[in-house]
Amino acid sequence: MTAVPEALGVLPSEHPGRARVIDALLVVLAIGLAFSITLSEFTLLILAVVLLAGVRTEALARAPLAAPLLAFAAWSIVAALTSAEPAESLRATKSLLPLATFWIVLAALPGAAAARRFATIVFIAVTAAALASIVQVVRCPADGGYGPTPQIPVVGVFFRKCIRAHAFFSIYMTLAGVLTVVLALTLPRLRGLPRPGLAMLGWLTGAVSLGLTLVRGAWLGFAVGAGLVLLLARRRAAVILLVAALVVVALGIPTVHKRLETIGDMTDPSARERLAMLVTGLRLIGEHPIAGIGPGQVKRVYPTAAPPEAVRRHTSHLHDTPLQIATERGLVGLACWLWIFVAFFARAAGVLRRVPAAATADRALVVGALAAVAAFLVSGLFEYNFGDTEVLLVTLAVMALPFVVERDLPGQRL
Repeated sequence: MTAVPEALGVLPSEHPGRARVIDALLVVLAIGLAFSITLSEFTLLILAVVLLAGVRTEALARAPLAAPLLAFAAWSIVAALTSAEPAESLRATKSLLPLATFWIVLAALPGAAAARRFATIVFIAVTAAALASIVQVVRCPADGGYGPTPQIPVVGVFFRKCIRAHAFFSIYMTLAGVLTVVLALTLPRLRGLPRPGLAMLGWLTGAVSLGLTLVRGAWLGFAVGAGLVLLLARRRAAVILLVAALVVVALGIPTVHKRLETIGDMTDPSARERLAMLVTGLRLIGEHPIAGIGPGQVKRVYPTAAPPEAVRRHTSHLHDTPLQIATERGLVGLACWLWIFVAFFARAAGVLRRVPAAATADRALVVGALAAVAAFLVSGLFEYNFGDTEVLLVTLAVMALPFVVERDLPGQRL
C-alpha cells in the first residue's frame, strides 16, 4: 500500500524543517483537544495545509478506513438532498469536516514512537484539564454557578454552572466524553510511561473528574473500555488495582454514589425523557427508513413528533448515536456508520496480532485505542457523542494510532 506520509509529502528524513513544524503543531493539537475546540480546529487546518503540500491524491483512496468514511459522508449528502429542507440539511453536513482528523493525525505521525509521544501529551493535557475541573466543582459557588458570576475573563465562565465538572468545555457531557476516551486509551499504558507512579496519580485525577461530571453513560462506556483492557492487556494486575481504586473513590463521593444508584431507574426523569426520544426516533425511522429525515432535521421535527409524555419538546439530538444516525440518515446511513467502526476494529485487531510480544509499548497503545473506541461507542448509546465535535476529534485522533503502529511492522508500508 502506498505510504500515507509519502502521499502527503510528510518525509521527516527529507524535510526536517517540516517535521519540526508538524511536531510542534501536534503538541498544540494535543493541548487544544483538552482545552479548546477553536485551538484544535485551527491547528488541524494548519496541519492539513502543511501535510497537503505535494500531495499525491491517488493514494488517499487507499488510506485506512477511506471507503467507509467516504461512504458515510456521501450518503449524508444524499440524505440532506432528499430531506424536506435540503438547504438547511446541507448546511448541517459541515459536521462531516472533523472526519478528516483521522487522516491528518495518521499522516502527521511518522511512526509508533511519535504515536506514543502524542498519546502521552494528550493524556498530560487532559489530566491538567481534569485537575482544573476538580477545583471547579470544589470551589463552585453555593448557588451552583447559576447566579451572577464574577465579570472576570475566563474565571466567570469557568465557575458558571459548575455543580457538574465541565472544565473548559461548555457542558459536562463533553468533558465526560473526552475523559472516557483518554482514560481508556491510557489505562494499559500506565506502567510503561515515564514516572509510572505519577502517571497513575494523574490517571486517577482524570477518573475523579469523570465521576464529578455525573454522566452515567460515560461511566458505563469507560467500564466497557476497562473490561476490554482486562481481556487484551498482558499486565492485568495494575489495571485491576487501578479500577478497584477508582470504584472505592467513586463510592466515597456522595454525589457520584447517589448518581450510581439511579442507573437503570426508569422513574428517573432523564430516563423517561430518553425513552420518549427512543420512541420518537424509532417512529421516524419507520416513516423514513432509507435516507432518514436529513442531517440537522431532528430539531425541526421533534417538537411535533414527540409523544405527549415528553416534557422536553425541543432538542437537536436524541441522546443516542445509532438512533440519531438512523433517524437523520436512514438505515443505509446507519450501515455506513457501523461500517466505519467494524472496519476499524477488524484492522486494528489485526495490527495487535502482528505486533511482537516484546513490543509492549506498541501493544499497549493499540489495546488502549481499541478500548477507547469501544468506550466511545458504548457511551454513544446514551448520548449523541458522534455529534459532539470535541469528543469526536479526540476519538478520531485515537483511531489513527493503531495504523501508525502498523506502519512500523516488518514488511508493512502504510
